[in-house]
Amino acid sequence: MAKLTKKQKEAQAKIENGKTYTVAEASSLIKEVTNANFDASVDLAVRLNVDPRKANQMVRGVVTLPHGTGKDVKVLALVTPDKEEEAKEAGADFVGLDDYLDKIKGGWTDVDVIITMPSVMGKLGPLGRILGPRGLMPNPKTGTVTMDIGKAVSDVKAGKIDFKVDKNGIVHAAIGKVSFDAEKIAGNARELLTTLVKLKPQAAKGVYMKSIHISSTMSPSVEIDTKRFTEQ
Repeated sequence: MAKLTKKQKEAQAKIENGKTYTVAEASSLIKEVTNANFDASVDLAVRLNVDPRKANQMVRGVVTLPHGTGKDVKVLALVTPDKEEEAKEAGADFVGLDDYLDKIKGGWTDVDVIITMPSVMGKLGPLGRILGPRGLMPNPKTGTVTMDIGKAVSDVKAGKIDFKVDKNGIVHAAIGKVSFDAEKIAGNARELLTTLVKLKPQAAKGVYMKSIHISSTMSPSVEIDTKRFTEQ
């Protein structure tokens, strides 16, 4: 096991062993224990008491973080010519159709989100092997396949993210940057946690949220008390 550096030891010492914190306390503490010399991302990891292999226990959804993600999200709008202006006005970074489909076939995936229309999805099917593993395939459930292109682009730019429980029953999501005020980090965390509670599958039995941890890039994690979010 690698030895901890002096800074890592100092950061770890600020976290009380075995203690769980409120969202507000954890959001303040994560700013204190982050030593990266760049604006690190803040991530939330929530372990759910679900079996993702069962369709009736899959947890997937979208949430608009009230304070944004702090990340400049690059959006590709794959739309027909009549929707191009709408996408551009909403702030899409790349707008078009056939030219970009050809670029993707060639391996280009330098975007964070792809938004498209129902009529275009047929053309995207053959690109599933490229887009799927990168989490870029548009999906009506996450609002990225829609006729309201302008709103979809604006929402993503404003901080709308989608999340999905992984095979281990954990939801991972970036909820901001260390440069955010602690109140903004806490606000974004609460919004995601509240959304997850609302999405609790009926088939999920027992305690729904088993653990919640907040961390930043290269920082130790801080455990959040689950009680408030499991009394549902």
